[in-house]
Amino acid sequence: MDPVTIIVAALTAGATAGLKDTAASAVTDSYAKLKDLVGVRLSGAKTGEIVLSEHESDPGTWAVPLTKVLLESGADTDPAVLDAARHLLALVGEDAAPGVKYKVDVSGARVVYVGDHGHQDIRLPAEES
Repeated sequence: MDPVTIIVAALTAGATAGLKDTAASAVTDSYAKLKDLVGVRLSGAKTGEIVLSEHESDPGTWAVPLTKVLLESGADTDPAVLDAARHLLALVGEDAAPGVKYKVDVSGARVVYVGDHGHQDIRLPAEES
């Protein structure tokens, strides 16, 4: 994933996890830290502050505007923001990261199939006797 996608995925995962009563304090603390770091990058830009705030309550609607303000602010190049985002994603797990449904390593593969509800028939040549 590119840096801005990592940040948006982490903020989305944190907002989603934060809505659950069972969210671990490590997750909520990590989300708060990431949100604070991003907030610093967006401070002074009223639109950015609004987008960050609205993203928390409706990540699906606000992901694209958040991506735009993160790129404009340079948050995608801030090592502290990226470290915090990666840490939060590690805490919530890969399954909670939106946009990351499959993690596929096809090195050395001869046939690859990735997707949902597919069907594939493979017919091998008959062995010679």
